[in-house]
Amino acid sequence: MMFKFMKKAPAGQLTAPVTGHYLPIEQVTDEVFASKAVGDGFVIVPDEMTNTINAPVDGVVSSIFPTKHAILIKTKQGVEVLIHMGIDTVELQGAPFEMQVEADFKVKAGEPLVTIDWAQLKAADKANTIMVVSSNATFTPAEPLPAAVTTDSVIGQFDLSAE
Repeated sequence: MMFKFMKKAPAGQLTAPVTGHYLPIEQVTDEVFASKAVGDGFVIVPDEMTNTINAPVDGVVSSIFPTKHAILIKTKQGVEVLIHMGIDTVELQGAPFEMQVEADFKVKAGEPLVTIDWAQLKAADKANTIMVVSSNATFTPAEPLPAAVTTDSVIGQFDLSAE
């Protein structure tokens, strides 16, 4: 029991939503995300062997997009964290995504949010990139940050923007 407690990320810290490779948000191939128009954050290019996307933070699922390609989680601190699955996946009308949560569910970092059928994304020629961004907070990456990450890896933290 003690070991599980020691692995828990402090409030504000984010873990990787899936096993894969970290990229700064500026390097994603989607210009809207790369320009930070949606918000600050990071990208994980998943290891396609892993089809479950987990909550990167503790919070409440405040919204699930009708096409199931994106989930919004609000933390106790008020940070709004968007998990956007794939690029241009809105066009797939939710087909590859099987939700494990519903709006208003409380989630803990590491708990499953959605299962993705990567074969459907590949067949539709869609990138499998997972973007984690916040429209109301700034992202600071963890130091040092390994290129290869797991769902136990602390990626960094969101700090509420001073308004």
